[in-house]
Amino acid sequence: MALPDKTINGVSVKAVLEDFDDDPDGVQRIAERKGKAPEVTIVEPNPEWLEQFQLFNSRITAAFEARDASDEVQQQKESDEASRVTILAINHVGSTSVPGLPAKAVIDIDLVLSENSLSSERFYVPCLEAAGFQFLLREPDWHGHRFFYTDKPMPCNLHVWGPRCPEVERHRIFRNWLLEHCDDRDLYARTKRECADLSKGKGEAVAEYNLRKQGVIREILARAFETLQ
Repeated sequence: MALPDKTINGVSVKAVLEDFDDDPDGVQRIAERKGKAPEVTIVEPNPEWLEQFQLFNSRITAAFEARDASDEVQQQKESDEASRVTILAINHVGSTSVPGLPAKAVIDIDLVLSENSLSSERFYVPCLEAAGFQFLLREPDWHGHRFFYTDKPMPCNLHVWGPRCPEVERHRIFRNWLLEHCDDRDLYARTKRECADLSKGKGEAVAEYNLRKQGVIREILARAFETLQ
């Protein structure tokens, strides 16, 4: 009899370990970005990044609270469970979430919602737009990923996921590993600088830069994942 798959925070470890390769054909473009995309430039770590995350966190939370207050009576009448979409977590992820790690000056946030289906978008997209985020794309095949962006007061990538999402756990595991292991943190810092220099020299965009460093990210994750086996 096969042993049951281990889980972490309710997510299958097998799903967390599975690599996902970008599929441009799976991207559904919602809108074109307003303004210029951030450049592939690595800067020194900035302690204000944590404060900026907290600002975005507060802004998102306030937008959902305002919706709940204004729509309370209507929501009580609705039978659609999606009308009760709530925030499960707002996580600061990516390099700006690791003190001492150089990064692109862009805050990355994982917003985990109780529901992230096509039908539920009408309940949470207005909240995020009210918080200043532009809805740019969805990737249904990548754990239902939705991508929002703002550049005020600084660039911020907002990734929206549903509950028990493997990618959310991957981001959390990677961040925590770098927080605790200075050797891999230094390795990742060197890789980021090298890949950014190469991408800038070739006039590449962020997507190409991310692809260049993917091998080292997977190498570091492999070491982190050994603790999950």
